[in-house]
Amino acid sequence: MTGFQTGISLLLIFSGTLHAQLTTPYLNQNPPGMVPSIFAPDLVSLKDHYEYGSVFSSDGTEFYYAVIINKKPQIRCIRFEKNAWTAPKIVIGSDQYEYNDPFLSPDEKRLYFISDRAVDGKGEKKDFDIWYIERRKNGWSTVPVNAGPGINTSKNEYYMSFTKTGTMYFSSNGGSDQSTDKKYDIRFSRYARGKFQPSRSLPSTINTEHYEADVFVSPDEQYVIFCAERPDGFGKGDLYISFKSKTGEWQKAKNMGSVINSDAYEFCPFITTDGKYLFFSRDGDIFWVKAAVLDGLK
Repeated sequence: MTGFQTGISLLLIFSGTLHAQLTTPYLNQNPPGMVPSIFAPDLVSLKDHYEYGSVFSSDGTEFYYAVIINKKPQIRCIRFEKNAWTAPKIVIGSDQYEYNDPFLSPDEKRLYFISDRAVDGKGEKKDFDIWYIERRKNGWSTVPVNAGPGINTSKNEYYMSFTKTGTMYFSSNGGSDQSTDKKYDIRFSRYARGKFQPSRSLPSTINTEHYEADVFVSPDEQYVIFCAERPDGFGKGDLYISFKSKTGEWQKAKNMGSVINSDAYEFCPFITTDGKYLFFSRDGDIFWVKAAVLDGLK
């Protein structure tokens, strides 16, 4: 076979794989409309399990989510390999510690999550910190790395997401008196010189005296979606959204309405990289809906 023929053969193989990816996206699920529906009910959102906190890789070939097993959350992944979706596989889990809220770094070389693991991974569980593992040629590293003092405090840090420049948005009750306090605020930390810089709180248009957490920031940093427990909500916890003004200020957050929120608990929002779908969690299942629902909220 000539070099030219070899090149053509490789191109055909690549094209076939790409075609398979394009024709079986999102775990080969029927896409939702403008009303949220349960995502992958026979594969991910199972009746006898509690699933939440999901994220797709930018190319759509990896899906990460958390599931509670024996009262301990673990992180699982479903991959598109050899023209098919794999069964869910455990990425990280433990009988002693909790691992949840997975999210990929902008370059997808790190998988971030929260955990109550001891710093040395051996002692008694502690408060929740943000950690990460690194992508290797043969999979993910096995020893988590703490995200550092620019992010983590002696209290709890929850659910992170990133701008395209690497700024992390997350929530923390680090400013409260006790780790059990419900006074969580949304914060952000710029990534510079190889580490996260001391975090800063978002303004009062977003943070209130109530619980604000589980923040998704758009990669261009033009809006945030987050979970809040407020007396004007539809249920125990609702999703809210804030857009930046033309001059760069965060506008007053608004409830995303009854199409998204219910009398249950909505949390863990995520917008897919292609901008097509909003994923979120509700009382033990993962839901998705067309991201066009955001258009009427601006």
